[in-house]
Parts: sequence; C-alpha cells; structure tokens
Amino acid sequence: PLLDQLSTKLFLSKKCKQSFAGFAFTQIRKARGLNKKIVNPHGKEKKTILEFCYVLHGNGSLPLLKWLQSKQVTPQDCGLVNIAHFKDVYGLYIDPEKRFGYKGIIRKNSATSVVLSSIPKGQEPITHLYFNQDGYTSYCKEYRDYWDWVEKRNEARYQQNLDHGKNYDTKNMMHTFRLLDMAFEILRDQKIIVERPNRAELLAIRSGEWSYEDLMEKSAKKMEAVEFAYKESPLPDVPDLQTIERLLINLRHAFYK
Repeated sequence: PLLDQLSTKLFLSKKCKQSFAGFAFTQIRKARGLNKKIVNPHGKEKKTILEFCYVLHGNGSLPLLKWLQSKQVTPQDCGLVNIAHFKDVYGLYIDPEKRFGYKGIIRKNSATSVVLSSIPKGQEPITHLYFNQDGYTSYCKEYRDYWDWVEKRNEARYQQNLDHGKNYDTKNMMHTFRLLDMAFEILRDQKIIVERPNRAELLAIRSGEWSYEDLMEKSAKKMEAVEFAYKESPLPDVPDLQTIERLLINLRHAFYK
C-alpha cells in the first residue's frame, strides 16, 4: 500500500527525449555501423601504405603498385624526397642497380609513413608520389574497429541476422523502434505504455521482414515526430526532485516504523 503513493506523472519530464529517443538514436548509429561492417568486411591481412600511394602518370595518376609493376621495379629500388609546400607529395627516384643506397618507400609492411632517402646532386625524379595519409588513417581505424567487433560479437546472434538475410541486428532495431514510440507517447500523452500495442510490427522487425533502408527511413520520421512532440509537450523540463525526495523520506519512515 505504501507504493500506491508513487505516481508515474511525478517522474515524467521532457528528459525522456534523451533517455528514450536519445538512446534509440545511438542504437540506430550502431545499426548503421553494423550494416557497414557486414557489407564491407575487412580481410585479415592488413593493407600497407603502399596501397594508398599514387604516382603522376600523363594527365592523371596510377596506383603506385601498378606503376611499379609497369616499370619492373620494387619499392626497395626507390627513393623519396620531400617537395616543399606540397603536403604528402614526394619526388620519386628509382635505382634498380642499388648504386645510390636509396632506402625504399617503406622500411617494413607495418610502417605508418614513407621513408626518405638522400639523393645525389644532379639526379632528377622519375615522377612524383602522393601518399593518401588521411585515407590510410581512416582505413586503419575501420580495420581495427572491424576486427574488434569480430572478436567480441555474439556469434549465434550474428548468424541469426545472416540467416534473416538482413545486414543489421534485427533484435537491436526492434528495441530501437520500441524506444522511439515510447518517447513519443510520454511526450504527447504523459503515459508509459509498457505492453506495446504494435507488438506484431515489432516482432516483424525482429524477424527481419523489413529492409535496412526502409527501417532507416521509418526511424527518421519517428525522430521528427519525437522532436515535434518535445516542443509541444506540457511536461516539465525536469522532475520536481524536492517533492520526490520528500516522498522517499516519508515512505522510508512509514516502512521502518
């Protein structure tokens, strides 16, 4: 009987937008990330920076590895020097006979930057090399994130999602839509409806009956509805913490007596 003094409305406020819809939004972002991981898996062998290098060729460019193959030289036959005022651009020299002691393009496959060489005076570069440093940095982050995810993922749940033929976590998306609906109802009607009236729709999402693209479009519309309800809601910005604290103290006094 003491708990009958607790009223749901005492605790409801506009903060539900963050606690419900905000959490749902983070889940949508996770779903997008998962979609990207499933659709674009990374091979176990990590790429080297050589695959992010390009050389000038005519009026365009060629991937470095393709250019080296056409010249029948190796990365170790090359030497690089900085070009003033040109970020990530280098003069490229080749020395197949190893007469000048060039250090190559990278020291080892795990290198994160190119290596520079001392070039004898009078030597002219064969071409110029561009190292896409930003692209390589992004790749390294995606590679690391992907294999961390592979190591930690729930294999049974992952396989279930593959069996659905969907590139997202269906259970995760079901809860995301439940949270968005509840945020809207709290803001508009000042009610918490735990037993969901759209149970069939939620179970359809969990069963993988919706495409990823349709769910993203549907969730965007629900987020817009939550934003509108937030602006129009009569709920206070925050709960009345003083009233809640007084009620807590009274309940404890009554219970321990």
